[in-house]
Amino acid sequence: MTALAILIALVVLAALAGLFFIGQYNGLVMLRNRFKNAFAQIDVQLKRRYDLIPNLVETAKGYLKHERETLEAVTAARNIAQSAGAKAAANPGDPEAMRSLGTAEAGLTGALGRLMVVAEAYPDLKANQNMMALQEELTSTENKVAFARQAYNDSVMAYNTKREVFPTNLVAGMFNFTAAELFEITNAPEREAPKVSF
Repeated sequence: MTALAILIALVVLAALAGLFFIGQYNGLVMLRNRFKNAFAQIDVQLKRRYDLIPNLVETAKGYLKHERETLEAVTAARNIAQSAGAKAAANPGDPEAMRSLGTAEAGLTGALGRLMVVAEAYPDLKANQNMMALQEELTSTENKVAFARQAYNDSVMAYNTKREVFPTNLVAGMFNFTAAELFEITNAPEREAPKVSF
């Protein structure tokens, strides 16, 4: 009977250990899916932003005839950011894609900021109803991007913390749960949304 009791105890321990590892694995999967979903929210807002920028440039183009270089810089920065956003959306867990997106977004924010500074010198453009509506939408979108970025970074932090703590780190290592990258803009002046008040 003692051998049977030991065998039953070992089976129960093995079952409990298996359930524990399954729980840890499922927890990591849940957190990984949560940060991917959070990035999807950023992606929606970034696409909205990218769609607004050509309208903003077109509206400004008629007034800023002598500022072609600025308008082209905004368009080029938008295209770079859009491409980086597509790569990051394909795999939000890829650290290189997230760093590229942060850099591209910083460049776009800087280009938009320069456009707004140039536009300040054109009173007719500042008074244009279409331009005012576009800048209001852009400001709203910038705020939504900031909130979505914070939610994403919170989800990444929860995931990374879970995958690093013992004993979950054992499960993360066995099943190749790699660290996720935060979505950060590294240049302090570029952390702010572009000023779009006319």
